[in-house]
Amino acid sequence: MRSFRDIKHDYRFTSEDEERLAKLRPLMEEQADEIMGTLSLWIMGTKGAAQFFTEESRKKHVFGAQREWFLELFSGVYDNRYYEKLIRIGATHVKHKVDTHYMNRAVNLVKNACIGILQKLEEDKAEATNKIISVGKILDISLDVITSSYIEEEMRTFSPVYKVRSALITFAERFSQTTNLILVVALIGLTIGVVWLFVQDVLHLLTGDVVGGIISALGSMLLLWLMIELMNTEIAHLKGGKFHISVFVGVALVTMIRETMIATLKHEKPESIYYLIAAILVVGFVYWIVTKAEERIT
Repeated sequence: MRSFRDIKHDYRFTSEDEERLAKLRPLMEEQADEIMGTLSLWIMGTKGAAQFFTEESRKKHVFGAQREWFLELFSGVYDNRYYEKLIRIGATHVKHKVDTHYMNRAVNLVKNACIGILQKLEEDKAEATNKIISVGKILDISLDVITSSYIEEEMRTFSPVYKVRSALITFAERFSQTTNLILVVALIGLTIGVVWLFVQDVLHLLTGDVVGGIISALGSMLLLWLMIELMNTEIAHLKGGKFHISVFVGVALVTMIRETMIATLKHEKPESIYYLIAAILVVGFVYWIVTKAEERIT
């Protein structure tokens, strides 16, 4: 299955769409009972509904889950956890042998109901159109992921080869998540270490060596800023964002700058300082190229 980031990109689902959907949540919460009531009536009128909803508790659970899914459409947060929830919805429908036709029709009913509500709003026509488009995007994305999980579940059920492949992918994904967790913990530990280094430099400044203390503290501050950027990059990556190589090039650049500052403070040989300055120029040029490349990709 394709990554959620790629799916959102193909639908041109932007941060503006996320903001519009989040602002629509209060309105849709007010209309949720009516929309879900319409959906429930249609479901109960479909073939096989009476056999499936033999217990009142099952009916209550299913309709409650549908309401939760509907409200999450307007949460404004569409990360990997949201993606995984959609996959589980598809897997659950396959487990209970619900035909994809019913899912397509259910999403169509919800979309028509939302469009009807938005068309009644007394606001600028262009803004109303943008809201309708955003609602259509998130519903289409949800249906895309759910139906894709249908196909994967069916292949997993009937294809022995796919079972092995799926098991390997699942293991690899869990291993990747574990290593990411280890990386986050390591970054937290290193950040704490850099904070302690900064505190020591500040204490050194208070002892009387003003020039050396300022330079050392400034270098530690640069490292601390860099660690924060690394943490933010890793968090964004875990949420499904893009991986920015420029941050790691920035680590090398800041390290070179700090070493140059310390070497100048210690009055080391001019040759070593010249080498460091040359290294800063090279790494800075590489950083500029990588940053420009990432801007073109985004």
